[in-house]
Amino acid sequence: MAAFEYSALDAQGKTRKGVIESDSARGARSLLRDQGLAPLTIEAVVADQSTAGGMQGWMSRFQSLNPTELALFTRQISTLIAAGLPIDAALSGIIRQTENPRIRRIVTAVRSKVVEGHSLAQGLATFPRAFSELYRATVAAGEESGHLEAVLERLADYTEGRQATTQKVQMALFYPALLTLMAVAVVIGLVTYVVPQVVQVFVQMKQTLPPLTRGLIAVSAFLREQWPWILLGMAAFAIWFYWALRQPKFAFRWAQIQLKLPLIGRLIRGFNAARFARTLSILSAAGVPMLKALTISGEVVASEPMRRAIKEATDRVREGAPIARSLEQSRLFPPMMLQLIAAGEQSGALGNMLERAAVQQERELDTLINALLGLFEPILILVMGGVVLLIVLAILIPIFDLNQMVH
Repeated sequence: MAAFEYSALDAQGKTRKGVIESDSARGARSLLRDQGLAPLTIEAVVADQSTAGGMQGWMSRFQSLNPTELALFTRQISTLIAAGLPIDAALSGIIRQTENPRIRRIVTAVRSKVVEGHSLAQGLATFPRAFSELYRATVAAGEESGHLEAVLERLADYTEGRQATTQKVQMALFYPALLTLMAVAVVIGLVTYVVPQVVQVFVQMKQTLPPLTRGLIAVSAFLREQWPWILLGMAAFAIWFYWALRQPKFAFRWAQIQLKLPLIGRLIRGFNAARFARTLSILSAAGVPMLKALTISGEVVASEPMRRAIKEATDRVREGAPIARSLEQSRLFPPMMLQLIAAGEQSGALGNMLERAAVQQERELDTLINALLGLFEPILILVMGGVVLLIVLAILIPIFDLNQMVH
């Protein structure tokens, strides 16, 4: 049984598109004719060619799910399987409910794999862009342990929580970003248009201008005369930096520099530690072997130095070293998380302690983000207020001098 994407004409001559399951393209055409449709095109839904080049690699971008869609899919299949439905019936229910053709295409292809006798994890593996290795490994562990419904419930909570956190950060950053853009635009407008018009009056009067005003005039003239070169230089730097980040040595060095920055480094370490702890907690609770769980958890970490540290720690654990002590050697992970992991190893309750470590890291990360966002707005207002004050003073000082000369 395979999935085919079709385009057909109905009795009214309207074009209808969708996905249908059949053993072959000929069988799919026959099924469409039985439904009163005239087939136009029949194409098999192929697996995600994430590493392919050319048109296949480009088309694979449309075979992915965004966080919202993944969270909804996980919650739906978790609820349906918990209600006692077989996997293929649960997937059929999702196909009937969804209105998004891309999601319907992906889920139909997964269901076709399941109907052929493959496991759900193997069906999901045909779309690695839509379902990450963490997701597939967790589902596979649930199928092997016989507790798929409980694992999917936990996975649904994780995907929904991750989506909520992402949306919270995006909404929190929206206002500061908008405020920054408006402030920069106002300052540029003042310096390039308003200041020259006002200062021109003093220049025509041949009045000796103070140093602050002369400096502002120089900055204004530089921006008005050199703005094409400034934009070109910024674009060239952005292109070079993007190219440099694709070079492993430069990317690793840049990641190390970021980790050493006072506030940004703490935020990066906290974010990656929270993601690592939560992933390891989910995989451990699902029954995934610890070495495999450590390997997968390391892959979801965005920071390359921390990813390498986890890989080195995994090698030490494979040799018999404790997890907490292996991670501690890199000095990149929060002490509280390491203490909880060590306590879990000593007490034999590693799963519970990993859960607590994940919750603690996520709470600490939320607190840090809220504190930084709370400080950013007043700091930005003070900085931009100071810049505007300098501009106003550069204009007012010559006016005061002119008044004194008149008196």
